[in-house]
Amino acid sequence: MSHSVDIAALANLLQEAAMKEILPRFRNLESGDVRVKTEAIDLVTEADEAAERLIKSRIDAIAPGSVFIGEESVAADPALLEELADADLAIVVDPIDGTFNFAAGMPLFGVMASVVAKGETVAGIIYDPLGNDWVIAEKGSGAWMCRPNGSQERLSVSTGVPLQNMVGGASTGFYGEADRRIVMGNLAKVRIATSYRCAAHEYRIFAGGHLHFLMYQKLMPWDHLAGTLIAEEAGAFAARFDGSPYLPAHLSGGLLLATDKESWDALRREVFTV
Repeated sequence: MSHSVDIAALANLLQEAAMKEILPRFRNLESGDVRVKTEAIDLVTEADEAAERLIKSRIDAIAPGSVFIGEESVAADPALLEELADADLAIVVDPIDGTFNFAAGMPLFGVMASVVAKGETVAGIIYDPLGNDWVIAEKGSGAWMCRPNGSQERLSVSTGVPLQNMVGGASTGFYGEADRRIVMGNLAKVRIATSYRCAAHEYRIFAGGHLHFLMYQKLMPWDHLAGTLIAEEAGAFAARFDGSPYLPAHLSGGLLLATDKESWDALRREVFTV
């Protein structure tokens, strides 16, 4: 790899942040520890902020000279996001993906980080604090489940199936009402469409061969860079709705991932039509 980032050290840092700042607060949050950011379904907790502070404080030792793009850092300073496209090296972090679940006491959340070099995602990590394992990919090296005992398993997406048999994830909440009605009606054409409200776990199970597609409308880099790279390294086809590659600078245009190009085309033509 051309970037100068110790991926194992970055993975261990996500674990440390979870063990010190996230898990002790799980199901132990007080009312003042949870705040609304933009709307009732967009939350931040003390655990999000504390975990991001810990990761940020250690990142220079792992990725010297990198730009740090954290979800909560950008919430405090939106202009920070503009540095991502032109950075020689950037570390993008979601301290808790699935904050709504975390705040509700649901055991479905993760910690994500990606490495972006000159506008390209070159590494991604999704850590599950409760399972204490990582899904990791470096560009060109495959996607791997890494367990704390050192064992590794290469991940591969499922084989394609006909549209009516597909099971997948679709985040429809950011469509306008008229478009949402169309897409949700079209989703009757697949076998099951769901949303775990946690991209971290959706990407993990998709890359592990347990789903046939994922769709997202809102594209924030901390939510999708790591997972998209992991999915592609596991053999998936991923593109924005217009068929163009998804890049770190993209904040709109939708994102559709499928087991293969043929499945992607069918989903785009028959389901995600708006």
